[in-house]
Parts: sequence; structure tokens; C-alpha cells
Amino acid sequence: MSKIKPSQGAAYARIMGVGGYRPTRVVPNEVILETIDSSDEWIRSRSGIATRHWASEEETVAAMSIEASGKAIADAGITPEQIGAVIVSTVSHFKQTPAIATEIAHKIGAGKPAAFDISAGCAGFGYGLTLAKGLIVEGSAEYVLVIGVERLSDLTDLHDRATAFLFGDGAGAVVVGPSTAPAIGPTVWGSEGDKSETIKQTVAWDEFHADRPEKFPAITQEGQAVFRWAVFEMAKVAQQALDAAGIAPEDLDVFIPHQANMRIIDSMVKTLKLPEHVTVARDVETTGNTSAASIPLAMERLLATGQAKSGDTALVIGFGAGLVYAATVVTLP
Repeated sequence: MSKIKPSQGAAYARIMGVGGYRPTRVVPNEVILETIDSSDEWIRSRSGIATRHWASEEETVAAMSIEASGKAIADAGITPEQIGAVIVSTVSHFKQTPAIATEIAHKIGAGKPAAFDISAGCAGFGYGLTLAKGLIVEGSAEYVLVIGVERLSDLTDLHDRATAFLFGDGAGAVVVGPSTAPAIGPTVWGSEGDKSETIKQTVAWDEFHADRPEKFPAITQEGQAVFRWAVFEMAKVAQQALDAAGIAPEDLDVFIPHQANMRIIDSMVKTLKLPEHVTVARDVETTGNTSAASIPLAMERLLATGQAKSGDTALVIGFGAGLVYAATVVTLP
């Protein structure tokens, strides 16, 4: 018989607050067209993107995260000292170690929480949210700060006609805490490693040399393959998440997919047969693809503009490099 005392956490977990930060510089398609042979009409028709935000030198991964986290903590109505864990999802913090989560935790005044980074690309927010829920239910933390943050402008090849217009920068954060009722559904997540070359970094860091700047790493992708996979396979995953939560499409209030491409979003809405009353996040138009930050940024904007409200039932799904994915149903804070 085990002598280990059983874990004693909360019965359930929920998102209590959300915050976002978008860099001050707004970059229209006209700037992108300075380095690629394309047009504003083509970019909008292929992606739905009109503008994106690019960070300044001062708007670091840590600085953007701290701004978004402060808003999320205030929105949750708790103090930084109550945070028991900080999870940061990013692919654009270039130091292998230490984790940027430790610096962020210190600078927001969180005391001595568990702090670590994860790398799950555009599905990173869903991965972090799932880990946070587990920590709270298991009893390892009462409140968990989950951050999705990217400076993808640092990994953008401005001469790549297929990707130069896609990426933006920003940070989104949520506070996850205890709940007396289910408010984060089961996560349907996974990976398809046989497709890992579909979205990738062009050059490994150990192959990069400062005296050869033309080989600086960038993100590249096989656009058509990614589009087909996202539209057809991720719609299935989204439906599985609805089924796992016991939610029918007509019971949904909001749909917040990863903001990769407007055509992907519209195709998923059609495939899922979502009713007209469901509010769909289309933050990609003015924010671009911000990878791990895209879902919390879109969530924050929907709530701030009144397009969604506290207590709404939302389906969230992220998908990207790996290929990895994560989908769940949540109650909005």
C-alpha cells in the first residue's frame, strides 16, 4: 500500500483573466511589398492580412510578456504573489537557457513560482493551458500564468514571397485558477511528426554564423500542404474537442482558432457548420500570424470590443509547426 499522500487540488480550473500586448509599430502590406514582388490585393486574398505589428528593439519577448501579464493578473483580480507557476510558450526567445519564464516571473513580482518555457509553435497556448489546468487540479499551484509570446519579425525572411507577409509580434496572457464548475474542457491534442518538414526553421542555430548573415534562421512552410492539413484535419480535431466537452455547435458562443490565415478560418467555420450566431475571431486581419500569442490576443480583443462576453462558451484550437495541435472548449473570463 502506498504511503504517499494523494494530491489535493481544485475540483476544476478556469480562465480568470486575460491580457494582451501589441507592439506600437503597425506595418501595412505596402511595407512588405518593398521586398517581394506581390500586391496588396494578392496578400489580402491569400491570407486576409492587411497589417501586422512589429516589435521595436525595446519590445522584447520579456517586455511584451510583462505588459500582457500585468493586464491578465489585474483582470483576474489577484496579486502577482499568488501566482504559483508561470508557463511561457514561444519559439522566438533565442536563449536556450535560462527559460524566459523565470525572468518574467521575477519582474512581475510573482515571488518564487515554478517557471518554464515550452515550444509547441502555434499550438503552444493550448499546450500551456492544458498544463496549467493539470497543475491546478493536481494541487501544485492555485493560480497559473500562461503566456503566448512571439517576435516572429526576427524569424521572417522579407524576401520570401510565400511567408514575408504572414508574421507579426505580440504577447497574450491568461491567469488560470480554481473553479467549482467545469470551465476548461478535455484537450484533444497530438502531433504528426511525419509532416514536421512542412513548417520549419530554415537553418539550425548550430549552422548559423554571424559572418554569414544571409543564413540567419527564418520560418518557411509548404503553404498548400499546410492549408489542406489545417482545413481538413484540424476541423476534425475541433469537432473532437466539442464532442469531448459535450458541446454541440449550436451551444457555442465563440470560435477562436489560431490566427494563421483568414481562408483557413472561414473554411473551418464552414466545415464545422457553425451557426451564424457564433462569433468568430478574425484578429489575423490586423495582427497577422503571431503563433503562440494568436489565441490569447484574439480572445482579449473579442472581450475588449464586446464581441464576446464573460461566461461565453468558446472553442479554441491551435495548430502549427511539428505538426502539432491542441483544441479545447473554455468558458471565457
